[in-house]
Amino acid sequence: MQIIEVPVVIVGAGPAGIATAGCLNKLRISNIVLERDDCPVSLWRKRAYDRLKLHLGKDFCSLPHYPFPSDFPNFVPRVDFLRYIDSYIAHFNISINYNCSVDSAFIDQSNGKWRLLVTNNSSGADKIYEAEFLVVASGENSEEYIPNIKGLENYQGESMHCSKYLNGREMYKKNVLVVGCGNSGMEIAYDLSTWGAYTSIVVRSQVHYFTKEMVYAGMLMLKHFMVDKVDKMMVLMSKLKYGNMFKYGLTRPKEGPFALKIKGGTTPTIDVGCIEKIKKGKVKVYPGISSIKEGKVVKFVDGQHAHFDAIIFATGYKTNVLKWLKDYKNLFNENGMPKPSYPNHWKGEHGIYSAGFSKRGLEGISFDAKKIANDINFTLTSRVNQITS
Repeated sequence: MQIIEVPVVIVGAGPAGIATAGCLNKLRISNIVLERDDCPVSLWRKRAYDRLKLHLGKDFCSLPHYPFPSDFPNFVPRVDFLRYIDSYIAHFNISINYNCSVDSAFIDQSNGKWRLLVTNNSSGADKIYEAEFLVVASGENSEEYIPNIKGLENYQGESMHCSKYLNGREMYKKNVLVVGCGNSGMEIAYDLSTWGAYTSIVVRSQVHYFTKEMVYAGMLMLKHFMVDKVDKMMVLMSKLKYGNMFKYGLTRPKEGPFALKIKGGTTPTIDVGCIEKIKKGKVKVYPGISSIKEGKVVKFVDGQHAHFDAIIFATGYKTNVLKWLKDYKNLFNENGMPKPSYPNHWKGEHGIYSAGFSKRGLEGISFDAKKIANDINFTLTSRVNQITS
């Protein structure tokens, strides 16, 4: 079996893996990116709905050492973001091996290096990669997550994860239930209603909601004011814009939006028009699902029943790290997330790093990539200085 030796192996060619490779290449540190799909940022390229845009202003979303073009809109559409990624890869001459699934990664006790067993999805050929440094950049969004709902296996309508949803063209005049009230859930519900579907959405918990312009203003204010003051301003703006939404099935958390984000990675929902549709009765809000009954009937926790032709699960993703990383305890916990909390989450023992696990979006990815590249550079430079001194 062919053995390929390289100083740094990066697993995953999403934004985190690409950003880390770009930072390493800027420091002239050789690396290779392994990607299981046949393209970079496959989540954005293959598993995102048509109307998707970056929910934060481009000033907070660029990858390291490469700002967005000045002619790009402030809230960058999906297609333009893909153009930017392709340009970033070309600019930093990033080397990506596609169709490469990492079956296992562990520390080789004979030499202390990371050994990765990799299968080519196209040819079926196996290779071994050996590296002193391993960057886990497969991210928080590796696999679709659909909750275990009683009776779902017998549901006779169409059900899908939101990663399969492109637009609502085929849902015209159908009864559609969106499960999840995060950014994807709210935007998909809005899109479905716009396409003429009879749309409902499940909102199980309290949620903050703002326009993207409000969030952009809040991000700018955080540069100058404390979180609690900014949160008070954000909630006030939301109340002035939307009023009390309790009668429509929406309640705000007591804790502020940015405090919640810092505390546990809970992101406020950015409204693209769904709140107005909820007010007008175009989108109906339900509480959590209790079970799915015969045929296409969904029962909710408050006792209501309703018939739906389709269910779209905007219920997020989960990491797949524990499936292939055998010596994960050097950095990761039993849930496949870094043990240390932000801002110390990016580095483990024995040359392992994590990129894209901070729950802070593209800004967090940029932070991780620069930290990792600088730390590897420091280690290698220190070693050379010791040898030459």
